[in-house]
Amino acid sequence: MNTIKEAGKPETRNVISILETVDTATGERRTLAEFDRLIEAPNWTSDGKRLIYNSGGRLYAFDLAACESTVIDSGYADHCNNDHVLSPDNSLVAVSHHTREDAQSRIYIFPLAGGAPTLITAMAPSYLHGWSPDGLTLAYCAERNGQYDIYTIPVAGGIEAQLTDTPGLDDGPEYSPDGRHIWFNSTRSGLMQVWRMNADGSEQQQMTFDGSNNWFPHVSPDGSAVAFLAYRKEDVAPEDHPANKHVEIRLMASEGGEARTLVQLFGGQGTINVNSWSPDSRQLAFVSYRLKEHHEPQSTGNGSDT
Repeated sequence: MNTIKEAGKPETRNVISILETVDTATGERRTLAEFDRLIEAPNWTSDGKRLIYNSGGRLYAFDLAACESTVIDSGYADHCNNDHVLSPDNSLVAVSHHTREDAQSRIYIFPLAGGAPTLITAMAPSYLHGWSPDGLTLAYCAERNGQYDIYTIPVAGGIEAQLTDTPGLDDGPEYSPDGRHIWFNSTRSGLMQVWRMNADGSEQQQMTFDGSNNWFPHVSPDGSAVAFLAYRKEDVAPEDHPANKHVEIRLMASEGGEARTLVQLFGGQGTINVNSWSPDSRQLAFVSYRLKEHHEPQSTGNGSDT
């Protein structure tokens, strides 16, 4: 989700965006490209050849060999708010798009090769985050009756199912590669922490217990590890994930345990909103930022910039 306070137009910030990858074993960072505009939320295609990101409400495909970007035709869905997920076979892409009629976020699907969008969630606001490995179900965060919870809906359309109902913000639902679990983040225990539940919503279990506000758990394709974004608790309210903060990408085993810092960077919103693991589970793609006005320095973190 973009931020529970945001609605309407795609976000703009006066930043330079740095598209990077990091080796999860060594911590070595590699800069792929710098953009003189805001880009957000890179995710890898299953063939490992492209990264899909959003900018200015549109989706783009970044060719890793040519280091060039091309816009993806999304028809009238041109107000995407950085939540985009590829279908398991990569033939389709689902997005959260703010409609012009009421400036509310709804979920749409269209071909990754480009084409007309199809509305999936009639109710709003709905913020996409996950696509089940069998290709049949979408998972998302939605505000209904004044509370944000986790919901699922058939890709073919239909009635949404509510999976969480505990007071507090539940956000960022994403399926494990085997389809057994949905990972998400929740403020129900105070700070924003990473949680896991069965795909039907049962057995909701807290997975991180540290003093940070932790967002957007992403499970590696081999199912062994989970990456997430950590804010210092003194920098943000638990229910917010703003831009322009010193944050960390952390890594932990999918069965839980202590997390380690993989990268320190200047970013936050837009850095890893969607699953950004490489298909071989060896790298993560992410976006760091540099303010144009103040030339905010990048932190090299645990790895080296190349």
